[in-house]
Amino acid sequence: MDAALLEQMLLGALLALSVYLPLRCGQLSLATPGFYAVGGYVAALLSTGVPAFAGSGATSPLPALVAEMVLGGMLAGLIALAIGGPVLRLRGIYLAIATIALVEILRVLNLNLPFTGGAMGIFGIPQPFAHARGYVLFTLALLALACWLCQRLEALRLGRAMAAIRDDELAAASLGIDTPRTKLIAFVASAVLAGLTGALAAHFFNSWNARAGSFDASITTLAFVVFGGSRFWLGPVLGGLALTALPELLRPVGDLRLILFGAVILLGPLFFPQGLVTAERLRWLAALLGRGRHRDRQAPQAP
Repeated sequence: MDAALLEQMLLGALLALSVYLPLRCGQLSLATPGFYAVGGYVAALLSTGVPAFAGSGATSPLPALVAEMVLGGMLAGLIALAIGGPVLRLRGIYLAIATIALVEILRVLNLNLPFTGGAMGIFGIPQPFAHARGYVLFTLALLALACWLCQRLEALRLGRAMAAIRDDELAAASLGIDTPRTKLIAFVASAVLAGLTGALAAHFFNSWNARAGSFDASITTLAFVVFGGSRFWLGPVLGGLALTALPELLRPVGDLRLILFGAVILLGPLFFPQGLVTAERLRWLAALLGRGRHRDRQAPQAP
């Protein structure tokens, strides 16, 4: 597979995990593209305007990329922390509308601020890797870390509190769970992950503009989670990988590819209302793998 496409798939999986984290608390937040754009602008501005981050011409040092990702994630997290209190008082579709409004506000700001390059954006962002394969390995490590943290979350008190809020917020509050604080933690964690991803993506795409954080991107990232499933972290990862790759894999059919892509997004929830990854399918897969290992142990050994 082409390394550039694989890198885009991995970035899509990271953004899907960013949408998944608030959903663990039952919060339908569509703010991920806004925080993604913020992280990207931090990386673009630092690497093109600050000599310590710029490196030598077209290349930049890897530690500078890591520092930009940390700063981009921190800024996105601080914005989420500042607005999370009032915004997370909303629920369901009202929260979704409020977070879409946030994405649009950030997009308009990015279009009009004097240092963001306007509609054209920022070009010539230096590259920390000579080839897309370097990005793939780096992003794969970041995705593995994010997946491990999500898996660890399942066993932690915070993760159980999130699941309790998702299932019944009033019951969770009556059990002593600090529901506003738990939802805010999930919202900030989502923003930090999106900011980190944006900083990395800005270098990969070599340019950055306000289109990175738009309403269309909000719907696309939500489709990743709906298609893959929102109950387990594996679902968003699978949805992000598959739906990012699909338009490129359908390119041989020409203009029909967008129709087919839309049909997949439309029919996916009809045939798989809970997404591709559900508890039943995971148990079935575990039982299938368990039977396979059992047959291997029972197989006679060669003399």
